[in-house]
Amino acid sequence: MQRHTALGGDEFAPETVYLNSASSGLLPARTAAAVRDALAESASHGTMGRDYFGTADRARGAFARLMGVPAERVAVGSSVAVRSAFVAASLPAGSEVLVTEGDFSSLVNPLMAHGGCTVRAVPREALAEAVRPRTALVALSAVHPQDGRIADLAAVRDAARAHGALTYVDVTQAAGWLPVPLADFDYAVCGAYKWLLCPKGTTFTVFGGERGELGGPGWPVPAHAGWVAGEDPGESNYGPIDRPAPTARRYDEPHANYAYVGAEHSLGLLAEIGLATIHAHDVALAEQYRAGLVAAGFTPRAAPGSAIVSTPGLADAEPRLAAAGVRVAVRGGLLRAAFHLYNSRADVDRALELLVP
Repeated sequence: MQRHTALGGDEFAPETVYLNSASSGLLPARTAAAVRDALAESASHGTMGRDYFGTADRARGAFARLMGVPAERVAVGSSVAVRSAFVAASLPAGSEVLVTEGDFSSLVNPLMAHGGCTVRAVPREALAEAVRPRTALVALSAVHPQDGRIADLAAVRDAARAHGALTYVDVTQAAGWLPVPLADFDYAVCGAYKWLLCPKGTTFTVFGGERGELGGPGWPVPAHAGWVAGEDPGESNYGPIDRPAPTARRYDEPHANYAYVGAEHSLGLLAEIGLATIHAHDVALAEQYRAGLVAAGFTPRAAPGSAIVSTPGLADAEPRLAAAGVRVAVRGGLLRAAFHLYNSRADVDRALELLVP
């Protein structure tokens, strides 16, 4: 197993030491080529291309296979924020929603903005213990986007089930490097432009849990369903949709065609390499970097095991790293480095060389 050399072969040739996948992933060469071809095609066939629905369905299937969920439980869309608003709207009036303090705004803000919900925020480590009988929904990021801390998802799931609450997990910072049992949660959402290396505008929602037959009481109303949500979109252009799709496609948004053209190819590459291989590779590099920082007297925020390493006391180094061609980010006063399949041990050595005298 390759742990210290980059994965992906000729698919990546970054001009920088790119340690910023927690902000946005690099596009594989095959993905960029497919998007360029789609753009050229649009000159003759319009911006929906030759096969508007086929691209989304193939990307849906590729995501489902990669994440180990049935494709008929996956809906496509444009952003995590839109999906959070949809989840909020599906809750009964007066519902209590439990979130973690300082979680990503696209996850929590639409829940708070919805007038029918009362949102209660608690420390991340206390989330499972904070679930109570009146809690209707527990929402959290599987991996904290600021500092890389990995949530105890099993504990949250079990606590929510014990109190009859639904679960809503954002796996944007996990999917692509950290295995997560998405089917265990009632809702899982993923902005795929980070670790899944898809173009921005690609978002998947998984309807997991024990819902019973589609359309039954365990399923939300497709409140924002447009023409693409019909069983036959060609017959769903005007008036009410009498026959919604018999799968989670009834929850689709009209998708950005170019994003999903590219998504199919990015997800295919990840499947070829394998998530287990990527997980081992990413974490090994992060641990090498973490060890170098600890040896120099710094204390990274997240525990070992995360591909994201955020460190206090180093934020001022970001401009120096950028000038030297090393791309990282600063979030909440922490210098955040994220390690993915296109990184190597040499990338870690270069970052440490610039950070540790």
